[in-house]
Amino acid sequence: MTRKTIDCRTVPNDTGCTLAISGEPGELVTAAAQHAVAVHGHADTPELREQLSHLLADEPAVSAPGAFVQLIEFDTDRIAEWDAIVDRWAAAIGAHRAVRWVVLGTDRDRPGRHVAVVEFPGYADAMANSGHPATQAFLKELQSISSSEPQFRNLDVRTVQTY
Repeated sequence: MTRKTIDCRTVPNDTGCTLAISGEPGELVTAAAQHAVAVHGHADTPELREQLSHLLADEPAVSAPGAFVQLIEFDTDRIAEWDAIVDRWAAAIGAHRAVRWVVLGTDRDRPGRHVAVVEFPGYADAMANSGHPATQAFLKELQSISSSEPQFRNLDVRTVQTY
C-alpha cells in the first residue's frame, strides 16, 4: 500500500502550523485528527475525519525527475554554527519553506570545504525560496562564517536511481 501524507501547510490555519506527517491511511487519519484537536482546536467528529481523509496525498519520492537540487559550496572553520543557522532559517521561513531535504557534507580532500545539497520540488519553488527574506538572512549568516564567497550550483534532477 502506498504511504500517504497530510501537511498543515496545504490547509489555511490560524496557527501557521507546518506539521506534515505520513503513514498508512488509517493510522494517518487518526494521528491527523489528534493533531487537529490538540493544536487547531477542532472537535474529533466523523466529519473531521472525513475531511482529513480527503486531504491525504501520496507520499512524495525523496527526489524525482522534475525536482531541483541546489549545491552550496563554501569554506569555513566554523562549521559547528551551520545547524543553528539552518534552524533559524527554518523557523523564520515557516510555512513558506519549500525545501524537502538538506544534506551537508565535508570534503575529505579539501579541509574546511563543505557542500550543502538542498532539494526542492522544482525550480520555481527554489527561486521563491531564494527570494524570501528568511533565505536572504540565511545567506548573510552563511557569509559571516565563510572564509570565501559561497558558490551556488543549480541542477535540474533528470534521473533518480536507488540501489
